[in-house]
Amino acid sequence: MEKIPSFTIDHCRLKRGIFVSRRDKVGGEVVTTFDIRMKEPNREPALHNGALHTIEHLAATYLRNNPEWKDRIIYWGPMGCLTGNYLLMRGELQPNDILPLMQETFRFIANFEGEIPGAAPRDCGNYLLHDLPMARWEAQKFLDEVLLCMKPENTIYPNT
Repeated sequence: MEKIPSFTIDHCRLKRGIFVSRRDKVGGEVVTTFDIRMKEPNREPALHNGALHTIEHLAATYLRNNPEWKDRIIYWGPMGCLTGNYLLMRGELQPNDILPLMQETFRFIANFEGEIPGAAPRDCGNYLLHDLPMARWEAQKFLDEVLLCMKPENTIYPNT
């Protein structure tokens, strides 16, 4: 079998950031898949399951309620390797197009207090797997160390 494109990225050199993972034509529209990479793969500990699950709930809720962007949001969800998330959006977009949105999203997570949206037995298949304090810590770290000081290496995949 052929390797899928995401398995051809050099994960040994991949930095944290916002990357265009792929673009697909769906009907007459383009869907852009973003790689929101919060951890350097294989070089730093992956995100804790509970923190990543909480980040998923908070980011998905925030994005789907954002007045400016909600109609373009298709999906937000965690990567299986636990180093980040995928964001699928309508439109042919670049990382810099969504940088302010990602800064707002991670600021929202870092400052969130209260009940995690959808974290009840009726709403979630694993409602006990949440860690708000760690989600807030990881969101603030990503915001401070990456999103507020983006460089080209944080938006362009390393050459393979």
